[in-house]
Amino acid sequence: MAYATADKFIALVGAYAAGAAPTIWYHESADALAAVNTSGFITDGTPKGVRVGDYVIHRDTTAITSDTSMHKVQTVSSTYPGAVDLSDGTVICAGANAD
Repeated sequence: MAYATADKFIALVGAYAAGAAPTIWYHESADALAAVNTSGFITDGTPKGVRVGDYVIHRDTTAITSDTSMHKVQTVSSTYPGAVDLSDGTVICAGANAD
């Protein structure tokens, strides 16, 4: 599934220290980890203010047991609207519960 600009993609913690700190973003959609870490997945990074070194928390909403992953912004295209390449990502909260 492709990124939709209508998906929830918001800054949780901004770079308030004169731009020195990375921004932490939250993205929520029915996209699996394999789709999110595809180069250029986020298509409108420039108007949103995404920068190299920022972090993106992604929650897959396909099911209650879906995973949440963390990614680092690797590149933001200089061509408007700024395609974003995210790192492969790490699952930080597995949705499965085996107990």
